[in-house]
Amino acid sequence: MHDLQVGDPRVLPQATLVVDHFHLVQLANQTLTGVRRRITVTHRGRRGRKGNREWELRNRLTRSAVRIRGEHVDTLLDELSNLPRVIGAPITVAWNAKEDLLDLLATARTRLDREQVRDLLYRFYRRCADVDLPELQRLATTVETWWPEILAFLHTGITNAGSEGANRVIKTIARDAYGFRNPGNQPLRTRCATTRRARGHLDARQFR
Repeated sequence: MHDLQVGDPRVLPQATLVVDHFHLVQLANQTLTGVRRRITVTHRGRRGRKGNREWELRNRLTRSAVRIRGEHVDTLLDELSNLPRVIGAPITVAWNAKEDLLDLLATARTRLDREQVRDLLYRFYRRCADVDLPELQRLATTVETWWPEILAFLHTGITNAGSEGANRVIKTIARDAYGFRNPGNQPLRTRCATTRRARGHLDARQFR
């Protein structure tokens, strides 16, 4: 008997695999953070801390530029350019590569233009190839490996964000409860936290 894995075409031969963009964005941010941390350790001889501007900008770096006012983006890039070049330059390149990937993912749920997608993908690959940053090279390799599934996302816009969000709420409820007195408590609390119809209708007798 053969083991069947997720994504094995023998399981659902007619199915189309789709990469959820949430995980790609998360991976791009992790790549940027990895570059920042490695560069800081290499050139400062320690981890980043208060007083190191690249460390103080860490949260702003992982925010999407389209969610930041234009003048704030300009300020961010100015601050990076004011850092020592050996620190600011690679972080800036990694930030731009991350934004290139986000621009590519933003074409989902739009009237997909093949040339636009091609140009955005080429810009991302070129950015990663032009610098000697292993983190960016790994990110580009991952995108290349999963490109058919990423392209399927761009075509369909399918995402499991709803189920991911519900799963996170369920885990938070379990942590907040420090365990449950009986098995009935967990599904009851879960339903009340994840479905609008059930909210506010807890049966107190279930928790005795």
